[in-house]
Amino acid sequence: MSVFNAGRDIRKVQFGLQVNRATAALPASTTGGLFTIATGRVLLTGIIGEVTTVIQTQACNTKLLHTPTTGTAVDLCAVLNITADEVGCLYGITGLFSDAMVGANAGAGVYPRNPVVLPIGTLGLNTAATNTGSVKWTVTYVPLDDGATVTAV
Repeated sequence: MSVFNAGRDIRKVQFGLQVNRATAALPASTTGGLFTIATGRVLLTGIIGEVTTVIQTQACNTKLLHTPTTGTAVDLCAVLNITADEVGCLYGITGLFSDAMVGANAGAGVYPRNPVVLPIGTLGLNTAATNTGSVKWTVTYVPLDDGATVTAV
């Protein structure tokens, strides 16, 4: 007798809940919100961005950060220059704040080896330049507080 395990069920056990954000243009030399954390703390187990429209060929240091509703914003990684990244390029973080965001051309990506605790606030993307291009994002998380949620902005 065979047993069928749906991919989403296995993913949920391993990484928690998943939230997808539709593709959107990069923020213009600022921080743009990607996801909102509400009601309580969450354990961010993963985040992946996928380029859907090629990034303009122009230097653009980019990083992920979290801005809590109380307290000071924290960079979740060091910057990565995303100039001319191709469609399919995958962005991820290792979970060590000192490591640069990783951007691998369409062939592979990274998932955090260290989950990150995020309090109520906004998970955002910061760009140092105004570049054209679009990225879609997916996060996985586990609520640490009862009722804690993550929603796409």
